[in-house]
Amino acid sequence: MSQKTKTQENIATAVFGSAEMKQSAPAESIPKHKTAPEIAYQMVKDETFPQTQPRLNLATFVTTYMDDYATRLMNEAVSINYIDETEYPRVAVMCGRCINMVANLWHSPEKSEWKTGAVGIGSSEACMLGGVAAWLRWRDKRKAAGKPCDKPNLVMSSAYQVVWEKFCQLWQIEMRTVPITHKNPTLNIEEAIKMCDENTICVVPIAGVTWTGMNDDIEGLNDALEVYNKKTGYDIPIHVDAASGGFILPFLNPEKRWDFRLKWVLSISTSGHKYGLVYPGLGWVVWRDKSVLPNEMSFSVNYLGANITQVGLNFSRPAAQILAQYYNFIRLGFEGYKEIHENSMAIARYCHDAIGQMHCFENYSKKLDNPLFIWCLKPEYEKSAKWTLFDLQDRLMQSGWMVPAYTMPKDIEDMVVMRVVVRQGMSRDMADMLIGDIINAVAELEKLEYPTPSRIACQKQQKHKGRVYTH
Repeated sequence: MSQKTKTQENIATAVFGSAEMKQSAPAESIPKHKTAPEIAYQMVKDETFPQTQPRLNLATFVTTYMDDYATRLMNEAVSINYIDETEYPRVAVMCGRCINMVANLWHSPEKSEWKTGAVGIGSSEACMLGGVAAWLRWRDKRKAAGKPCDKPNLVMSSAYQVVWEKFCQLWQIEMRTVPITHKNPTLNIEEAIKMCDENTICVVPIAGVTWTGMNDDIEGLNDALEVYNKKTGYDIPIHVDAASGGFILPFLNPEKRWDFRLKWVLSISTSGHKYGLVYPGLGWVVWRDKSVLPNEMSFSVNYLGANITQVGLNFSRPAAQILAQYYNFIRLGFEGYKEIHENSMAIARYCHDAIGQMHCFENYSKKLDNPLFIWCLKPEYEKSAKWTLFDLQDRLMQSGWMVPAYTMPKDIEDMVVMRVVVRQGMSRDMADMLIGDIINAVAELEKLEYPTPSRIACQKQQKHKGRVYTH
């Protein structure tokens, strides 16, 4: 059949009557012939059809709902490359305005018209930029003092997000982690200070720990560093990884001192595509002022028609998310963000309480810092249970929910937990459906006559280690 005849057939044939629908989707080579757009669209659409619907994905932190106007703005800007400031100068202005607004939300002391910050593809890039700046500042000071620069280290809790492991490996920085334990579920400040020395580039507390949803005590860390730095003559700073908490604390706990109101906080990173309420990917990093952003991090080019200077690991990046963030700031305002996050917290507390009251579960923490929480099986229940939380995850997936089960970090890795992240788009009715599905799934699992494979594997692991897990 000629290409012309094939194309005519595609145009005249209903999508599901086409020859393509009888064949497997291309997997190894680009197809030789063209395909009608409606058929190509349907083929790609069908690949994602069986997946969990985004709003039922309670594993992800990223935004899964935006209003129609925001979505329209993003669709209309999908072809715009943010970095090309010559052709799209107003996008650069909007980006600068967003940085100003985020910086002022965090009580930036900088007096200049444009605050010192940068946009990233996500909070991972923002963390990287904050870490690189701390490393370069440390290196420059060591060089100026004639001291070696070959053994930099970074201190944070073991409940870190994987980007920090990547950062330390890529830049050859020793990662010193303070174990989180049942007694100290957040950063143990005393232990963190013990790990610091003249080679420490910064300490990284977390506002909104991915593993638990809790916040490190950033003000307490600042106070401890004030004493330590004064005693030693060092000037070890803080970079706050506020991927989640950076857009929660200012609205729900405005009186809490965790940001640039603290002396040793020199940089903060956050994710615009988490509780900034923008579709992925978008991150922001802000420095205390221009003096703490090393000049080496600014790169200039003139091959786009003008001299363009930028700070970032990526060069080209989509402008759509920047427009969406600016739209959110205008559309929602402070009150709108506060209302949305208050609702998310209320629904998270409702789920937290309902799950904590179930006979087989135990919440990890009594109170919520952010709209997410984790829980585990009660130790006494687990001793005789024929199932694990991994089995519950599988059962919930059958109802469309993605509620992750995972093991905790080193030192408490025997503990298996589940996590629910409540975001914009989660209603009380959806929460009731989730709780109902959990209750039904547990009831079915309790009817099992024999242990599940995951329970058998867990028992073997505990036996191999010579101990039985207790919380």
